[in-house]
Amino acid sequence: MPLNTALIIVCSALGAIAAALAIKLFLIKKSAEEIRESLEEKLSEDTNTLISVSCADKDIRALAASLNKQLRLLNEKRHIYEQGDSELKRAITNISHDLRTPLTAICGYLDLLEREGKTENTSEYIKIIKNRTEAMKKLTEELFGYSVIMAGENKLDIKPLTINDVLEESIAAFYAALTDKGIKPNIDITEKKIVRNADRSALSRVFANLLSNAVKYSGGDLDVSLNENGEIIFKNTASGLDEIQVGRLFERFYTVEAGRSSTGLGLAIAKSLTERMGGEIRAEYIEGRIVVRVLFSNG
Repeated sequence: MPLNTALIIVCSALGAIAAALAIKLFLIKKSAEEIRESLEEKLSEDTNTLISVSCADKDIRALAASLNKQLRLLNEKRHIYEQGDSELKRAITNISHDLRTPLTAICGYLDLLEREGKTENTSEYIKIIKNRTEAMKKLTEELFGYSVIMAGENKLDIKPLTINDVLEESIAAFYAALTDKGIKPNIDITEKKIVRNADRSALSRVFANLLSNAVKYSGGDLDVSLNENGEIIFKNTASGLDEIQVGRLFERFYTVEAGRSSTGLGLAIAKSLTERMGGEIRAEYIEGRIVVRVLFSNG
């Protein structure tokens, strides 16, 4: 066989091999992209569908089969968690609801007892019992409110609202509580009407919980502002806190030393409601002050 013919045959064979490898590489890359996209989709959605690939390569198919096995296990654990979480929320709701009735009755009987003749010591004991009962009633109401919100039983009525009006009403409602604590709020609300989609009752609850937090932790000052971009900012001195504590304020059941009379649910409720209305809320600790920022999307 002539040398030129042999070279042509070898080159043709190498070309065919290179073409076959290129095609295989293309198919493998395509399958890898299919697996990546499918995996992202399965992880982001609660679905029982599995990853499928168009490639016949046994290693790619083995990879897909292995990922599908892990997806099945993940879905099983997710459903177990969701079922347990739902049952826990229902249990908390039922327990907190059951506690409200006897506590209300106790408060009623204490009111009646106060009207009866009693000694000075008896009056003092009744006062202590009543204070403790009122505190327990308040905590139970907070727990009940949180469990109802987290269970999603209260449907939000989302519609365009003027944030300025709701914020002003909330500050006015808390003005007496703030001044009783020696806090004279510094208020800066833009004259521009800030309209956002939200539930009025839920938004009022968010502002109320943030103002209540200021009453608990403020060192004697409070700045509340609403700027033209729609950002609501609450600032107050909190020398008894630090950056780590402030970073945990939105965690449910988290309380600091100064807030032992609280369940630690107020800010968790504010965060949950804000997010359900499509907004975001965060807290920072800047030069000895708590800075809470609330922002709702415009649109």
